[in-house]
Amino acid sequence: MITFTILFLAQIGGVVSSFHALMGTRTSQGAVAWIISLNTFPVIALPAYWIFGRNNFNGYVSDRQENDEDLKHIVQTLQQKHPHAFSKTSRLHPGARAAEHLARIPILKANTVQLLINGSDTFSSIFEGIEAATSYVLVEFFIVKDDTLGRKLKEVLIRKAKEGLNVYFLYDEVGSQSLPTSYLDDLRASGVLAHNFHTRKGPKNRFQINFRNHRKIVVVDGTSGWVGGHNVGDEYMDGGKEFASWRDTHVKITGPATLPLQLTFVEDWNWATDTVLKLDWESAFMEQGKSEVLVIPSGPADFRETATLMFTHAINSAEERIWIASPYFVPDQGVLNALELAALRGVDVRILIPDEPDHLLVYLAAFSYLKKAGGDVKVWRYTAGFMHQKVMLIDHVVASVGTANFDNRSFRLNFEITAMVLDPHFNRDVEKMLLKDFENSEEMNPLALDEMSIWFQIKSKAASLVSPIL
Repeated sequence: MITFTILFLAQIGGVVSSFHALMGTRTSQGAVAWIISLNTFPVIALPAYWIFGRNNFNGYVSDRQENDEDLKHIVQTLQQKHPHAFSKTSRLHPGARAAEHLARIPILKANTVQLLINGSDTFSSIFEGIEAATSYVLVEFFIVKDDTLGRKLKEVLIRKAKEGLNVYFLYDEVGSQSLPTSYLDDLRASGVLAHNFHTRKGPKNRFQINFRNHRKIVVVDGTSGWVGGHNVGDEYMDGGKEFASWRDTHVKITGPATLPLQLTFVEDWNWATDTVLKLDWESAFMEQGKSEVLVIPSGPADFRETATLMFTHAINSAEERIWIASPYFVPDQGVLNALELAALRGVDVRILIPDEPDHLLVYLAAFSYLKKAGGDVKVWRYTAGFMHQKVMLIDHVVASVGTANFDNRSFRLNFEITAMVLDPHFNRDVEKMLLKDFENSEEMNPLALDEMSIWFQIKSKAASLVSPIL
């Protein structure tokens, strides 16, 4: 009798929740997937939906709105004082104007940009930058581990805090769930202000663990910043025990484009701690580099689906080539259509994904999407270890390095950040890097799924069906 009652209540709850999913889920694929799940096996799907299924991040939007006017005032003041640093490209080019609307800040000129390939170059640059800091350090990572690399980061942050610098350390509590309390206690005891992102802040978010702060940001003194694919863990240096090697990419930006990196950190810090940081907004404008940079933060608190629009806009704007490197290739139908159309109009469309998976469902789903894309979109599998970089090359001027993957989670559920660099020299550096990656890859047969066993095909199709709710 008790079992029947539970099943009956679960079925009723599944039906009611189906209406909620119908009205609230951002994509039709996601809504269909949830509705089917809620009505087919409600006992499992019902709690899963209310923990993982929501798309609205309660509270962050109102917190952002309260501080937006102050941040807008900062940008407007800097624009008046340093007009040379703010690009006028968008006045002439509708595509640039659309991108700036997504970023909520103009393209910034006069930057020096350095491509950092793999963990050794990335963390050598980051640690060197932190060691040279004289005023403050901002650090934000999705994953931080208490291993050799993690302890090295802890040591350098403690050392700078003891020198009297303001050191701010922000981490995602889900991504860094294995981080021991002792690690944080050591930081705080030395004066480092360390906080988790506080995803479950507020009564409406108490049981919500679906959202992640997937950003990786380091800023030193307001003059230099780092962003890209690396988290803090030994595997990001050498692949760890699971992979033969780890392929990843970061970028160092020195100059005015550190401004949006700092603004993004301030918003995240305010959400996590209910305090607003007062930072140095002027020092970055002392630099005189040659690269134009647009930094685009995105996340579930945005009015628009910023990451989806960013990728779609990039694909639609490509005239000669669009190369995308992503560890997770699970696009929605709209983005997949944009890739197909780009290929049909003669654009060289290449997708680089890892051959070795670290998420089985995403790996299986990729085969199904490869078949949907057809033979005009070329898909390559990186075979020299695990590839984790999030890089995009557009024609011969624009290239991006960031944290956003090519999947539903990054499109709609994660807080992400991407640096779009408008510089032919940087574009050539990225081209050279990716060409070497293609040499370490194998091009996939678009009919590869048909050559697999029927059981593999079923698993691949099932994985693609649930991908909108991953």
